[in-house]
Amino acid sequence: MSIPQQNHSGDKWLKHMKGSISLTASIIAIMTFSLATNPPGGVVQVSVDDKTRCSTIYPTICAGEAILATYYHDEYLRFLICNTICFIASLSVILLLVSGIPINNKFSMWLLSIGMSIVITSLALTYLFAAKMVNPHSIWSSLPGTGFGVALIVWIAIVLLVYIILVVCTCVSCCRKFCS
Repeated sequence: MSIPQQNHSGDKWLKHMKGSISLTASIIAIMTFSLATNPPGGVVQVSVDDKTRCSTIYPTICAGEAILATYYHDEYLRFLICNTICFIASLSVILLLVSGIPINNKFSMWLLSIGMSIVITSLALTYLFAAKMVNPHSIWSSLPGTGFGVALIVWIAIVLLVYIILVVCTCVSCCRKFCS
């Protein structure tokens, strides 16, 4: 990824990209916050008149707690970890953009690229874990291989391809700099 020269059109492009990344990171932060407070499968609801906080039928389920956290503990924990990473990473990107730190140098652009890569990867994993919890096992087992596994492998391949391209571009840029 190359940074445009410091001319009028390059400054305009950088300002546009800053706005686009800021908007994207903000929307993702809103989505992940919403997923944490209103998780897939919902939360246990009680009425105001109900004196018991926890269910008498299922004592491990209490009012306001995620239902799927009880039934799919490990999957829900993975979902929650990915969702939290996505939330914190998107907030970090927003902080970097609004902090006033100049983003027209290679290190800042690299930091933004890594931050957004973490955001997008953890968002993809959050989606996959949520989809796996709320869809019946018969849906996942009817896909060739496991649908979750295939989607995860495809996503990892895409991310690795992007990273390889970024590394090659960085190496070429360094070689040009040192050879000239």
